[in-house]
Amino acid sequence: MSAPLLRIEGLSLSFPTYRGTVQALRRVDLTVGEGEIVGLVGESGCGKSVTAMAATRLLPKGLYRIGGRIEMFGKEVLTLPERQMQEMRGSLVSTIFQEPMNALNPAMRIGAQMIEVIRQHRRASRAEAKATALDLLADMRISEPERTLEAYSFELSGGMRQRVLIAMAFSSNPRLIFADEPTTALDVTIQAQILALLRDKARQTGAAVLLVSHDMAVVGQLCDRIAVMYAGRIVEEGATRQVLAEPAHPYTRGLLRCLPEHAVPKHPLKAIPGSVLSPIDPPPGCSFRERCDAAKPICQHEPPLIDIAASRRALCWFAGGGDYSERAA
Repeated sequence: MSAPLLRIEGLSLSFPTYRGTVQALRRVDLTVGEGEIVGLVGESGCGKSVTAMAATRLLPKGLYRIGGRIEMFGKEVLTLPERQMQEMRGSLVSTIFQEPMNALNPAMRIGAQMIEVIRQHRRASRAEAKATALDLLADMRISEPERTLEAYSFELSGGMRQRVLIAMAFSSNPRLIFADEPTTALDVTIQAQILALLRDKARQTGAAVLLVSHDMAVVGQLCDRIAVMYAGRIVEEGATRQVLAEPAHPYTRGLLRCLPEHAVPKHPLKAIPGSVLSPIDPPPGCSFRERCDAAKPICQHEPPLIDIAASRRALCWFAGGGDYSERAA
């Protein structure tokens, strides 16, 4: 098998604040392979977007401390000169942001923005860049690409703006795409269309995708593999079918119970009690134990990462039905 396009090993990231140190990421391990679509899922505040921004080095300089390794295309990201990092972002890596209204310049027409991006990363004349932009918008099932190129972002609906962002992300023929909540604030029908477009375009071009989402249903539709994140750590990882059919971590089971399809008429929708653990000086032991209905005294100790099967693991004392409490000794 070829080496992963993205390899994150032991990634820890913290933000010093006047209230204490915010431990946003704690020993995160994650890989994305060639042509693979991987979902990074969890509640807000679990560290999903920070992981993606750290991997692309889009976090503000000097405001955080970071440790571990991040490799993209065999290069160490954390030590790569900024110029080479910029070249990588444009030619090999693209990002789809979650707020299309903020990601697009409202003072420039869509065509001007797309042509600028295409010409910056391809050797193309303005006419060639415009033709490429029209083709990309047509691939996004936009019925009037010419009219869209002449429009400003505020003249388009949320779904149309998100299609434009996806088209721009694919404009440089990237091999890896970071999609950060690409369907936020869209209604369910439009959300399904956007996800299908993203999946089909990725399959067509062979691009790998790291999809950041808080919605298990979304990652279940789109992804080959799922990594579940809680309180700055990956707590479960495996093939999508396996994780959805037999979740090994209590947090994963809790997320799945929250899906509307499990709702009972005239009864409240099930929810995970409490809220995500504060990232400021978190206590030792399992981060989920205060919200877990299966917690035991052993959970006050740091749980081990259990290999349940090939490419399947969970951060829990009782993963896969086992009892690994002797490891706490």
